[in-house]
Formats: sequence, C-alpha cells, structure tokens
Amino acid sequence: MASSIKLTLVLFFACSLFLQGTLALGEVVCENLPENLCAFAIASSGKRCVLENYKNEEEGKLDYTCKSSEVVVERLSGYIESDQCINACGVDRTFVGISSDAFLTQEFTSSLCSPDCYRNCPNIVDLYFNLAAGEGVYLPALCDKQKSSPHRAMFELLSSAASSVVDYSMAAPAPAPAPGYF
Repeated sequence: MASSIKLTLVLFFACSLFLQGTLALGEVVCENLPENLCAFAIASSGKRCVLENYKNEEEGKLDYTCKSSEVVVERLSGYIESDQCINACGVDRTFVGISSDAFLTQEFTSSLCSPDCYRNCPNIVDLYFNLAAGEGVYLPALCDKQKSSPHRAMFELLSSAASSVVDYSMAAPAPAPAPGYF
C-alpha cells in the first residue's frame, strides 16, 4: 500500500514537471508555426499571424511562410483557431495575408454571419468586424441584411450605395461584440 502511494506521488510529480515544461514552451510564435496552422492564429504577443507567399529561388516554386503582422488583438493571445471555427466561418487556413476580399462572395458572408460562426468564433468575427469597419461597413448590420435578403446585401456591399448597409451612427472603432467567455 505504501509503495502504491509513493508511486502515485512520483508519477504525479513527474507529470507536473512535464506539464510545466510544456506550458513554458507552449508560447505561440508566428514564425514557428507550420503553414497549416498559421492563418487565423494569434501569437502570444497578441499580434495576428499571417501566411505569406514568396518565390523559392532554389526550387523555382511558390512557398509559404508564417509571419507576425502588425495587427494586434487586444483580448486574445497565444491562440490557434479551431478547425470547427475554420469550417463554420467559411475561411481557409491557406488564406494568404489579411484582406477584406472575402466579403465579395455571398457564401463567405453567409458563413461568417451564421450563428455557428458569429456566436462561437470570436477570433474570426473580431478580425472580419475590423476589416469590415475599415471598408466602412458595420458587420452586425451586414449580417442582419444577410439574413433577410442575402442578394441585396451583396449588391449593396459591392455597389457604391453600400452606405445603406452602414449605419454611420453605429460604426465605431470599438472591438467586435464578443461572446461572454472572453
């Protein structure tokens, strides 16, 4: 019985040391992430990771690398987006750079505004909330319009009449509305 307790304590102590070592080494550094985890990740420093492409002169082909962007996320750091959110929001881990171009497809906007994405994936929603704001579009208003009339929402977004989607009295530089678990 006493040896069983000793063994349990030794195992517990060894696991504790291993866990501490793992957590200390668990810092997210964009430049150390593989391509398939880079897009939509946030470094421990709070900077968004971005997948960039470059021409590999030796092999003569296009290669990819993960870099830290200058975009800082205020409420989240050391985060790698889940596959569940990637799928729910209609994004792709092979997205290169950070761009609002995705808004130009109805499928993307529909996925982003879906309850599975909008309510459960604050990292992706925050990114596209800020990208939309940079384009003069208030994401919650666009999502409301998307629910009631998706074709009209896309038309208004694409046309110079996008101001009808934007409620400038509500357009704010504030961060995206976030679920309560932040």
